[in-house]
Amino acid sequence: MSETRPIRIYPVAMALGVLLAVSFALCVLFGLLFLGATMYQAWLPLLPGVSWISWSSALLGLIESFAYGWYVAVIFVPAWNFFARSAPA
Repeated sequence: MSETRPIRIYPVAMALGVLLAVSFALCVLFGLLFLGATMYQAWLPLLPGVSWISWSSALLGLIESFAYGWYVAVIFVPAWNFFARSAPA
């Protein structure tokens, strides 16, 4: 019988934060390379204060994207640990 070890918030949050920040940066680069594509309109409502495009707005988008990764991890990891511990073997 194997016992599951609890996962930790910090590594999951950092991984998700970096994933979302890199995804945001790639979307911005895509939008700058292909001006006709309007991908940015999909994430503008999700990132308060971010507009298309300035240096301060791009930095704010990176920060908010990273923060969303932490938010998801703070909710997900305790829920995972709880259900993994209480699941029948």
